[in-house]
Amino acid sequence: MSTHAKPGRAVAVTGLGLVTPAGFGTAASWARLLDGTPTARTDPRLTGLTVDFSCQAEDFDAPARLGGRLARRLDRFSQLAVLAAREAVADARLDPAEWDGCRVGVVLGVSANSTHTYETEYARLADGRADRVSPLMLPRSIPNMAAGEVGLDLGARGPNLTTSTACASGTTALALACDLLRAGSCDLVLAGGTDSGRAPMISTAFDRLGALSRRRHDPAGASRPFDADRDGFVLGEGAGVLVLERVAHARARGVRPRAYLVGHGSTADAHHFTAPHPEGDGLARAVEAALADAGLAPHDIGHVNAHGTGTRLNDTAEAAALHRVFHRPPPVTAVKSVIGHAMGGAGAIEAAVTVLTLQHGLIPPTANLDRPDGALGLDVVAKVPRRLALHAALSVSSGFGGQNAAVVLTAA
Repeated sequence: MSTHAKPGRAVAVTGLGLVTPAGFGTAASWARLLDGTPTARTDPRLTGLTVDFSCQAEDFDAPARLGGRLARRLDRFSQLAVLAAREAVADARLDPAEWDGCRVGVVLGVSANSTHTYETEYARLADGRADRVSPLMLPRSIPNMAAGEVGLDLGARGPNLTTSTACASGTTALALACDLLRAGSCDLVLAGGTDSGRAPMISTAFDRLGALSRRRHDPAGASRPFDADRDGFVLGEGAGVLVLERVAHARARGVRPRAYLVGHGSTADAHHFTAPHPEGDGLARAVEAALADAGLAPHDIGHVNAHGTGTRLNDTAEAAALHRVFHRPPPVTAVKSVIGHAMGGAGAIEAAVTVLTLQHGLIPPTANLDRPDGALGLDVVAKVPRRLALHAALSVSSGFGGQNAAVVLTAA
């Protein structure tokens, strides 16, 4: 196959917005990821639980950044999304006052949505205080409101959608946005994902499934993707929004893209309700579909931004998938080692990081890789960033329900 993406299929990535535990904004998040210092620490919201630590978004004063009235109306997952979207739009040199809002779409992935609101309001109901339940409970908590609030905030009046494929939701959103642009339904789409997993019920539920690390004595060292001593993932939060744009539209604006999204693939394992296929079958097929959509061969991919949760089952299945697609998998990194697992936001954040990797020729290191699991057979970037000239890279995600998504990005 050609080493060049299929003509007319690519969409331009013209703006990025990130709010993560690594920092507020794209520049701060990128710097901390390159540094490779984990962000997990004891979380006061989780006091008294078996797993009482998480990765928390720093420098995140919602009332100061959004205004008190809007901050009170939005739950945390929507606050994160609105702020990331604002940065992405500014980065793309767009002015919402001047664009044709009917040609601007919003597609955001959300997985756990707003258990922050649920816990507060359900407690009031359980205490017999129904009259104290906030009238804002529904508009604050339902999953579609992240996309709805971004559209409202920025005047984006085109298709407004939320994808929910568990922890693949953010990557699925990018795929759907790409198709909207290819179909000519929009000129621009604000696409990505958002979630906040810092809630007692989420921590308890994942812990009961055996999915979380219990490394309470060393929270910073708890997220250990591809390490022999991994014992589960660390809850996180965050949002990533990418401005995706028809190439001709970006060219007409005189904007140089950061990168191009050239292919995507989505599949289902149809194997188990929480565990991945042990041989990574569904993920491998998603990667193969993304490569076919892009018109690229496996040898064209120079880097993989892995799902890399740090659970025994996921890392093993992901490694198997990569070995099936690539004779020798290219260098891999797992940013969840630094920022934890943002669930519906994870895939979008990782895709944004992949864009930055292509731009800067730097692969961020995987933190806490002290004893690489040799059975996985992966070249995992660790300790320090790796400088590498890249043409194309892959970002992959998987989720409960056996849902998988992959996107292929190329340098601009």
